[in-house]
Amino acid sequence: MSEEVKEKEPLFSLKNRKLLSVPLNRENPITIQVLGICSALAVTAKLEPAVVMAISVTFVTGVGNLVISLLRKSIAPRIRIIVQLTVIATLVIMVDQFLKAYAYDVSKQLSVFVGLIITNCIIMGRFEAFGMANKPWPSFLDGIGNGLGYGMILIIVSFFRELFGSGTLWGYPIFEKIGLYNIGYENNGMMILPPMALILVGIIIWVQRSKYRDLIEDN
Repeated sequence: MSEEVKEKEPLFSLKNRKLLSVPLNRENPITIQVLGICSALAVTAKLEPAVVMAISVTFVTGVGNLVISLLRKSIAPRIRIIVQLTVIATLVIMVDQFLKAYAYDVSKQLSVFVGLIITNCIIMGRFEAFGMANKPWPSFLDGIGNGLGYGMILIIVSFFRELFGSGTLWGYPIFEKIGLYNIGYENNGMMILPPMALILVGIIIWVQRSKYRDLIEDN
């Protein structure tokens, strides 16, 4: 009877919705788990590549978690890491080829960092912690949720770095249009340097951990 109840569980039940929503705040992979920091620092000087990277990682994490869940019963424990890396590498190659075909300029901006999605700790962590132990649909939602949580931080950081460092958003001259330069404002060059990305991520982590101090103490 319990199996029948589980099968009839709505696709977007409260439990499944939490798989999407919790990584966006309370268990964000960057601010709480401190995973995926390197790419968060590397691709956030501009908003566009940050959004593309966020979408790419969300795709790889969601689809990859789904594939691992479908294969979980047939993967021998001793080769599970190899299988996981093969799944990630295949999906990353697909993303890389898609970007080169349809978004070549962004692909050039992202450079080697698309390939380095393979080494993103968030993806391997979700495969090992969730995909290997849960059914396909929850695994897919978990992957999407964690990818979105990761992408949200990238977008926040890139928003402020591009706006105050270049005066633009997605290449559109925001500060020029509102006449900020006419009253003496100058772009803050430090915002587009890597150290500022680290400072911004640090501030976000501090705010997030202050908000969920109980979770940090429990861990």
